[in-house]
Amino acid sequence: MDPHKIFLLVSEASIQTLEMVIFSTIFSLLLGLPLGVLLCTSDPVTGIRPHPVLYQVLTRIVNALRSFPFIILMIVLFPLSRIIVGTSIGTKATIVPLSIAAAPFVARIIESALKEVDNGVVQAARAMGSTAMQIILKVLIPEALPALIDGVTLTIINLIGYSAMAGAIGGGGLGDLAIRYGYQRFRPFIMAIAVVIILVIVELIQFAGTKLSHRIVVSR
Repeated sequence: MDPHKIFLLVSEASIQTLEMVIFSTIFSLLLGLPLGVLLCTSDPVTGIRPHPVLYQVLTRIVNALRSFPFIILMIVLFPLSRIIVGTSIGTKATIVPLSIAAAPFVARIIESALKEVDNGVVQAARAMGSTAMQIILKVLIPEALPALIDGVTLTIINLIGYSAMAGAIGGGGLGDLAIRYGYQRFRPFIMAIAVVIILVIVELIQFAGTKLSHRIVVSR
């Protein structure tokens, strides 16, 4: 294959992967952040606004979605992707199931990070007359910020892996490149290129996330 064509294919696939990961990260955070906060605050044992029924309902929903294999979830959500973006294949369509698949994972990460905040800090804020919303915005989230950044980093890395799997069923990106132009056409070097690029992206994301988290911890 012409090197110039390979370069164009790899460049397009890399851009598609980045597009999927960036937008699905944003949407999964928009879905997962309030869900994680609700899980933390409604916990019947440690929550600042205990609500056993709500907590059990949310827990069941999150557990059910997290246990769904991504490939099956993506197929199930084809109709929803078609409604939202007008198609069930391609990069834009893949963002929908990626976001929904990652949202429960984000919710659990946020719940876990917020629960790690020292209870004494929360009680001090309560003693000063802070409302539940003020405790969430001014105590829990700022105190848990390093853990939240680590969790978001882990989410992005998982989404990179999901985006590669989406290539198996028409999702586009580096996974699609590796399967369609590498595996199916017996060109292992194209598969190797796709794998190397994915590894590089993962390393860069992990480095940036770890660096930012450490900087926040040191600045305190």
